Amino acid sequence: MGANELLKRKQEWLEKLKREGKLRDPTEDHKIGLIALQNRIRREIIKFLGIGGKKSFDEIKEKFNLTDSQTKMHLDLLEQALFVEAVEDDGRKYYVLTPRGEAYLENVEWR
Repeated sequence: MGANELLKRKQEWLEKLKREGKLRDPTEDHKIGLIALQNRIRREIIKFLGIGGKKSFDEIKEKFNLTDSQTKMHLDLLEQALFVEAVEDDGRKYYVLTPRGEAYLENVEWR
């Protein structure tokens, strides 16, 4: 994806967050992001989605040998921190990286 396409995707994502009321105070947003990234499994989930693209709840659960409640807790926090989002495809729910999740990989994990 080129730089212009990435910028456009990020702008569209931010507009979507505004419409859905998901934009927070920057201090609160930063705090939630740091809490999410403090856990190694959540960082690994971000990498897993970055490498493999969209994944189902069960695929994530299996990959990291988690229980249903553990998987839900990790994914919920990553969604709150805006690193991942749930999308539907053919009636199934999948998790994908948001532009923030992609930026984390590009700027922190894969340097």
